[in-house]
Amino acid sequence: MSSGRFAGKVVLVTGAGSGIGRATALAFAKEGADLVVCDVDEAKLDDVSSAARAQGRRVLARKVDVSSAAAMQSFADEVHAAFPAIDVLVNNAGVAVTGGLRDTTLEDWNWVMGINVMGVVHGCHFFVPRMIDRGRGGHVVNIASAAGFAGSRLLLAYSTTKFAVVGFSEALRADLRRHRIGVTAICPGFIRTNINEASRRHGRFAEPAALERSRRLMERGASPDLVAEKIMNAVEHDQGLVPVTAEAHLIYALKRSAPDLLATIWRRLEAWQAPEL
Repeated sequence: MSSGRFAGKVVLVTGAGSGIGRATALAFAKEGADLVVCDVDEAKLDDVSSAARAQGRRVLARKVDVSSAAAMQSFADEVHAAFPAIDVLVNNAGVAVTGGLRDTTLEDWNWVMGINVMGVVHGCHFFVPRMIDRGRGGHVVNIASAAGFAGSRLLLAYSTTKFAVVGFSEALRADLRRHRIGVTAICPGFIRTNINEASRRHGRFAEPAALERSRRLMERGASPDLVAEKIMNAVEHDQGLVPVTAEAHLIYALKRSAPDLLATIWRRLEAWQAPEL
C-alpha cells in the first residue's frame, strides 16, 4: 500500500512531459498519488511515466492537445473508464508568445489562447463535473504566472492569457466552494523551464541578443520542484492564489500597493530585454 500526503488519490497533470508539469507529476507520485498525465511530446511523456511507475504508482498517459475540445473529450472518456473521477486536476500545459500588438499575428493569438486559456477551460469542463457528481470534493490547480498580475509590452498575448487564468480561477473557486472543490491559481515568477525554447518570438525579440538575455534570466530562476511543492501545499491548505518566487511576491504586492513603482520596474526590465525598442 502506498503512503504519503496523497496516498489513494488520482492526480491529473496536463503538460506533464517537462518543466513544472513533470516536477509536479513526480512530486505527487512521490507522495503516494496515482497519475493521469498528458502532453504533446510522447517521448517526454514516456519518460515521466516510467519515472512514476518506478515509484510504484499507476499511470495513465496519453498524447493530448489540450486546446482541442474533441481530444480532451476522448481523453476524459478514457480516464473515466479507468477512474470514477480524479481527485486533483492540475491544468499546467502552457506556451508563450513574445512581442507587442503589431508583432503578434491572429494565428499567434489563436495558438496561445487555445492552449493557455481554453486548455484550462477544457480541463475543468471535462473533468470537474465528475468530481462534483462523486461528491467527495477535490481540487483544481491552474498554472498562471506573475505575468497575470502585471502586463508587459514584451508579453502582450501571454500576459492576456495569464490574467484570464487568474480571473477564471477566482470565479471558479467561488462556483465550486459548495461542492468542497478548492481552486488555486499558481503564479510562478522566473522558473528554469524550456518555455523560452517553445515560445514564439517576433521581430527584435527573436534576435540572438534578446534570446541570450532571456536565456540568462531564466537560468537564474527557481527550480520547477519549488513550484511542485507550492502546488501540493496549496491543495492541502486550500489556498486560492499562490505567488511563487520572490519576484512574483514582489510584483503581486506592488501591483496592489505601488502600481506606478511596479510600472517603472517593469519598463526597466523590458528595456534590458529589448534595449532598442
